[in-house]
Amino acid sequence: MGSHGIRDRVAIVGMGCTPFGEHWTRSADDLLIDAVGEAVTSAGITLDDIDAYWFGTQASGVSGLTLSRALHLPNKPVTRVENMCATGSEALRNACYAVASGAYDVAMAVGVEKLKDSGMSGLSGTVIPGAGDDSRGEITAPANFSLLAPAYAAKYGLADEEMKDVITRIAWKNHFNGARNPRAQFRKEVPPERIKAAPIVAGMLGVFDCSGVSDGSAAAIVVRAEDAYRYTDRPIFVKALSFVAGPADGLLDPEYDFTSFPEVVASAQEAYRQAGITDPRTELALAEVHDCFTPTELVLMEDLGFSERGQGWKDVTSGAFDLDGSLPVNPDGGLKAFGHPIGASGLRMMFEAWLQLRGEAPAERTVKSVAEGRSLALTHNLGGGPGECVSFVSVVGSQLTE
Repeated sequence: MGSHGIRDRVAIVGMGCTPFGEHWTRSADDLLIDAVGEAVTSAGITLDDIDAYWFGTQASGVSGLTLSRALHLPNKPVTRVENMCATGSEALRNACYAVASGAYDVAMAVGVEKLKDSGMSGLSGTVIPGAGDDSRGEITAPANFSLLAPAYAAKYGLADEEMKDVITRIAWKNHFNGARNPRAQFRKEVPPERIKAAPIVAGMLGVFDCSGVSDGSAAAIVVRAEDAYRYTDRPIFVKALSFVAGPADGLLDPEYDFTSFPEVVASAQEAYRQAGITDPRTELALAEVHDCFTPTELVLMEDLGFSERGQGWKDVTSGAFDLDGSLPVNPDGGLKAFGHPIGASGLRMMFEAWLQLRGEAPAERTVKSVAEGRSLALTHNLGGGPGECVSFVSVVGSQLTE
């Protein structure tokens, strides 16, 4: 039996998000304080009004003390969660369920990650030592996700140069959007020819096909839907929260062809069922998706039902997912322009949905579909890699379902 869902039972009434980037002079505590402070200010409350916290981080703290110490919380429940790259979304999911259950009136989800201080060039790791027979070997994330590009090209008949043009178009789009976002780490448009000529990292992927490494924090305050207008005149209502962990057998399955994330398909279908969505391409105003690498975003367009199988590359090149397209994808710049502080990314995505659906996004990157009457947004995270991942999909909206 699938989830019964909590459509329209919980609302987001306050959010905060720091700029993402290389915060050499700011600690994880500093970033948490900034994001939480903005969230409580936007909801018109204080920390005393929050009953419980769900705190997401992969490697920037241990236990709820990481948050309670930074905020000087007086004996409040703080639960630290981690679910790989979907950690921030997991914090939000748990906070929403806690409020929907009636256990708490006001809950906060907050995520943070300090990656730049580690000295590593990639994400922090949590690999559990084993016997070396876990099928992963020493493959890097860029190498792992680079397998998507040749597999997709081979399956749908694209020449290598055509495939390179498609993923270049995705990188160009997200940098274009990020250049218009003051909170993004990378705020410059990048010409397609420069993207294509960038040094190769793995397979077909160049430097501009890979998301950056950054520091950041984001937070959300949730309450019961019937209480939402006590805090704001423009709440965002939760329509669906779907999370799945796959069996992680793709790399051992001879039928797995690296052109889909089955976990994403499953979580998307469940989210659409909860939200009552039958045609996401026309019903959603925008989508924030996990573009850790450019071919990932391409595959996600089909797994999330935005494009027919084998047609996603055409929709990408036609501009369907551009800022002024029929379904803007990553209008804030995505992981490509923000980088990926693991505990914060899912909540950063929700922050963009919050801004766009409330009409608070800057005019130069406001999606036209909101003005045209669409009121739903989707956020998506995945953690892991092709063949073995977890996937989160949420749908939120600015209006209650009639």
